[in-house]
Amino acid sequence: MTGRRLRTVLLLAAAVPLAAATATAALKAGHLKLYADRHRIELQPQPRRSCPDCRGDGGWWVDGANPEMEACGCWANRPTWCLSLLPVPAWPDEPPF
Repeated sequence: MTGRRLRTVLLLAAAVPLAAATATAALKAGHLKLYADRHRIELQPQPRRSCPDCRGDGGWWVDGANPEMEACGCWANRPTWCLSLLPVPAWPDEPPF
């Protein structure tokens, strides 16, 4: 392996953990939760721990005959982003020829 190719491989190997660390920091700073499966990638807002209204609980209980939780505006009014992935066709059991 030549010196130039080795340097390229090492730079690419270092770029993957750096990109993952940057994405993790961005999600934490934006108070977002990442959910991914084979059908979609979804970013969901999370309550802020520094919120003076809910103190990171995400809401509070409303008294009444049927108590229910009222969501705090620190996360409930923020959009959820969902990216639907294209369906992958089933792999055939037999070879194509």
